[in-house]
Amino acid sequence: MDRSANLLGMLPANLAAWLDRCGDPITEGEARRVLAARIAYGVPLETRRGLRKAVAAALAAHTTEDRPEVRERVTDPADGSVRYLFAAADGARFEAVRIPLEKAGRFSVCLSSQVGCAMACTFCATGRLGLTRDLTAAEIVGSFLVVRDEAPGRCTGAVFMGQGEPLHNYEAVVQAAKILCDPCGARIDGRAISISTVGLVGAIRRYTAERHPWRLIVSLTSAIAARRGELLPVAGRIPLEALADALRDRARITGERQTLAWVLLGGVNTSADEVAALQQHFGDLPMRVNLIDVNDARPDGFRRASDAERNAFFDALRVLDVPIVRRFSVGSGSSSACGMLAARAGS
Repeated sequence: MDRSANLLGMLPANLAAWLDRCGDPITEGEARRVLAARIAYGVPLETRRGLRKAVAAALAAHTTEDRPEVRERVTDPADGSVRYLFAAADGARFEAVRIPLEKAGRFSVCLSSQVGCAMACTFCATGRLGLTRDLTAAEIVGSFLVVRDEAPGRCTGAVFMGQGEPLHNYEAVVQAAKILCDPCGARIDGRAISISTVGLVGAIRRYTAERHPWRLIVSLTSAIAARRGELLPVAGRIPLEALADALRDRARITGERQTLAWVLLGGVNTSADEVAALQQHFGDLPMRVNLIDVNDARPDGFRRASDAERNAFFDALRVLDVPIVRRFSVGSGSSSACGMLAARAGS
C-alpha cells in the first residue's frame, strides 16, 4: 500500500488507524495531540511535551503535511478581500478567498471543493471551466490553513462557495468540514461553516440524515423548471418538487429555516412569474431567501438587475412572508466574487 498520507486530511481516529495499518501504532490521545499541534496551533511537535519519540518517527515515515502552493495573491482595493490562486502537487489550480467580516480582525474563508465544476451554470465562470477533478480533504484544509496563517487576525468561519459543487465531492467536503470544526483541527464553530449546493437531492437527503451541524444553502436562482434548466443545466434535471420535498423534510428534521440563494440576473429571473413559481413550489417551506447580484465580467454576459428591478422583485417576494435578505459579494474588483473564480493568474 501507499505508505504516506497527508495528515491535514485526518481526524484523530483516522490518524491513529492509519499508523496502526502502517505498523507504527500510536494512541488516539497521541493523535489528538499531534493534530492539535500541527493544525489547531501550527506549532512544531517538539513543543508538545510528553510525546514519545516513536510518534515523531511514525509520522516522518508514514505521513506528509503538504499544503497547496500559492501562485498568486490579489487584494481587492475596495473591500480588502484577498484571492489566493493555489497549485496542487499535480499542477491543478484552484482558489480560496479571505473575506473580512464586520467585526474588525475577523475573517471567513471561501473554499473550493473541486478543480472546476461539472454543474455548468451559465452565470458562473467556474461552471464554464468544466470539471477537472475533486479536491481531497487535505487540499481543502491545507488551503484554509495557508489563508488562516497569513491573516492579520482570526479566521472564524468558512464557506464552501468557491470552485466546484460541494455535494458533488461529498466525502471530501464532509471530512474537511469535520476537521475545520474539530477541537484538534481549525476549531471553527460549526454554525460558522456554510456549504452551498445547486440542489443535488440525493446528497441533500444524505446530509440531512447524517445530521451535520453546518448550514446548507441551496442555490435556486429560478423556480420555473424550464428556465432553471437553462441557467443551471445539471441541477435543472432534478424536478423542483423533489428538491422542495427534500428541503421540507430537512426543515422538519432540523427545525430550521432553509436558505435559498437567488442570483439576480437582470431581465431574466426577477419577474412576477418567478415569484408565483417560487410560491407554488416552496410556499409552505420554512425558508429565507438570499438575493445576490450576479458577477459576470463578460461583455455579452448577464447584467445585474437595476436598482428599480431589484427593489420591485424584493417587494414582490414579500408575499411569501419569509425573511428576504440582500447579500453582498466581496471581491468583484479582483475577480474574487461569487461566480467569478476561474483559476487564472492575473484574472
